[in-house]
Amino acid sequence: MSIEPLAIGVCSWSLQVSSIPELKGFLDRLGVDVVQIACGDPHHASWVEGDNMPTVARAAGFRMWGTMLGFPGEDYTTPQTIEKTGGFGDPALRPERIERFRWGLARTRELGLSDMMLHAGFIPEVGDPGRKSFLDTLAQVADLARQAGVTIAFETGQETAALLRRTLDELQCPNLRVNFDPANMLLYDKDDPLQALDLIAPYLRSVHMKDACRPTVPRTWGTEVPLGQGQTNTRAIVRKLWQLGYTGPLLIEREVGTQEERFRDIEYGVRYLRQCLAELN
Repeated sequence: MSIEPLAIGVCSWSLQVSSIPELKGFLDRLGVDVVQIACGDPHHASWVEGDNMPTVARAAGFRMWGTMLGFPGEDYTTPQTIEKTGGFGDPALRPERIERFRWGLARTRELGLSDMMLHAGFIPEVGDPGRKSFLDTLAQVADLARQAGVTIAFETGQETAALLRRTLDELQCPNLRVNFDPANMLLYDKDDPLQALDLIAPYLRSVHMKDACRPTVPRTWGTEVPLGQGQTNTRAIVRKLWQLGYTGPLLIEREVGTQEERFRDIEYGVRYLRQCLAELN
């Protein structure tokens, strides 16, 4: 099913659901039918449907914009713990994570989708001795995805937009793109999201609508807040996406609070984004 540009959607893991009917019920209550769906890893929801999840999801009546893959062992307790454990950063973990990545590609295709989002890990700076092997791993990831007919979108946040852009420019892999998350840039205390969007625009594939405030203490997390209540300038980002001709959906992500609190904040986010879209001209 096609998805119109700037359609409002939700990230399935934000709703903390464990079954497809539960997900469908929340979407119906929100009045949206677009979702980015978790493959089913420990960080992004385990589905009670198990291996049958793709069949059930495809028959559920909602529209899906790609999958999200996380890796067992990723630790988001602090920025330092995720730097050590995130994505393909640790060379010792790369073989098993490549295998998990292969599984995610298969799950994505079983869902009838051709996009998968994930955190690549902290990209080493230019001149770092570990940069070449990291980029070689990303090139391997791109080739595996190409063989499966899947486009990979790396989440923003851990590194500056300039470093991410340079890395993708160097790799020259047509199926490596960006999942733009403005709040992550503040949570990790990196770029101004609006300026970063201009820099990574040529690689833009998907967007997580999330809001946050920068940390007040260095090397600690910033604070995630409901849409429109933080420092990302959500209204300006929506307008910039429209001006850039972005054709994907606006996927609300909320990663703090109880399930009830998250639903309330996402419900507010849906209304807020509708206001933002109504202001475009």
